Amino acid sequence: MNVAIVGLGLMGGSLAISLKKLDFINSIVGSDHNKIHRQEAMELGLVDSIVEFGEVKNYDVIFLAIPVDGVISALKNLTDVKKETTIIDLGSTKAKIVASVPAEIRENFVAAHPMTGTENFGPKAAIDDLYRDKVVVLCDIGNSGEKQAKVAKKIFKALEMKKYFMPANEHDRHAAFISHMPHAISYSLANTVMNQENKHNILALAAGGFRSMSRLAKSSANMWEDIFRQNKINLIEAIELFEDELKLLKGYIENEEWEKVHKNLEAGNRLHDILD
Repeated sequence: MNVAIVGLGLMGGSLAISLKKLDFINSIVGSDHNKIHRQEAMELGLVDSIVEFGEVKNYDVIFLAIPVDGVISALKNLTDVKKETTIIDLGSTKAKIVASVPAEIRENFVAAHPMTGTENFGPKAAIDDLYRDKVVVLCDIGNSGEKQAKVAKKIFKALEMKKYFMPANEHDRHAAFISHMPHAISYSLANTVMNQENKHNILALAAGGFRSMSRLAKSSANMWEDIFRQNKINLIEAIELFEDELKLLKGYIENEEWEKVHKNLEAGNRLHDILD
C-alpha cells in the first residue's frame, strides 16, 4: 500500500513512524498546509516526501490527521478518488464528520478515532508507538465499503490497537464525558489559577496534583475549539452534570457534613477499580 497522511502533527507524525514498520506499506507521503510542519516532518524523516493536497488522491490509503473542521473540508475535495481508495479520518468527534461525507465517496470513507495522544502538538511531538495497545473506535463501519473496512481493520490490527465499533452519535456522547469534558475542565482550572495567583506562587507551590490536572491545558487551542464546536450539545450536558457533582461536594463541605464528604470521595475512588 502507498499511504498519504494529511496533517503532520502529533497524530499524523506518530502514525507515520508506526506505519514505516509495517511490511505491507510501500511508501508514506505527507501533506500539511503549515510550511514549518512540512519542513520539520522531512527533517525528522517522518515521511518519504511532501506532496500538495491535490496529489494525495493518487494514493491507496489517505489518512486525515487534521482538526475536525478540516476533515469535513478535505472530504469535499476528495470526491474524485478511485473506487478502491480508502480514506480514514482520525478526528475526535464523529457524528458531524460522518454526516458530511459526500455520498459519492461514502464507501471510500472509514470514520476512526484512536483514543490516544499527548498534550503536545506539531511534528516534533511525534513519538514512536503512540498507537500501540490503545483503543481505536470505528464508527458506522457498515456504511464503509467492504474493501475499505478490511483495509482499515488490517492497518489498525498491525498497529496493535484494540478495535471497538459503535455508532457515531454514541461515540460522541461517550467522548464528551471521557475526553472532551476533562479538557474543558483542565483549561478552566488553568485559567482560574492564572487569574488568582502570580507566577512566583504557581512555580513555588504547584505540585504533582495540579500539574497532572492542568497538563491537558497545553493542548492545541485550535484543535480543541473545533472539537468543542462539533460536539457542543454532548459537551454542555457533560459539563452540567459535572457542575452538579461539584456543587454537591461543595454543599457537603459548606455544611461541614464530613461523613458525606468521605462517602463522596470514596465513590470517586471506584473509578480506578475499573481503570487500574
